[in-house]
Amino acid sequence: MTSSRKTLLVSACLLGTPCRFDGTHHRCAGLEGLDREYNVVQVCPETLGGLRSPRPPAELRGGDGTQVLAGRAQVITATGQDVTQAFMAGARQVLATAQTTGAVGTILKARSPSCGKGRIYDGSFTGCLVAGDGVTTALLLQNGIPVWTEDEWLERKA
Repeated sequence: MTSSRKTLLVSACLLGTPCRFDGTHHRCAGLEGLDREYNVVQVCPETLGGLRSPRPPAELRGGDGTQVLAGRAQVITATGQDVTQAFMAGARQVLATAQTTGAVGTILKARSPSCGKGRIYDGSFTGCLVAGDGVTTALLLQNGIPVWTEDEWLERKA
């Protein structure tokens, strides 16, 4: 018997998996019960790209995720390590998962250097936000896969 439910990818941290840079999660209570309506596939681009948790925080330098994918910007940790390749590898894995599962979209963590949509941190590690998308979000959008932040998803459902 085949399920008629559609597949939705969701940032693992939003569902309670402690995979964020600081070893914590960012559980979003508004997403509880999502699995009653969708086949939910948890993803964390950063851990899929080989990064451990906890790890130093990272931000985009030189542009947003679109520029990272084009080779014109980098993902750098607060300790100065270039983790661009790990972010790109994780983004490619999330894209492959979305494509193989036929996902109708993704709910990703706002402001993240991987998952942010519309606004991301500016690369100064001072909490300043700028317009732009994270690496995974940029790749998914380039491939026609809808992305919502948790805030956008909850507003959409309100």
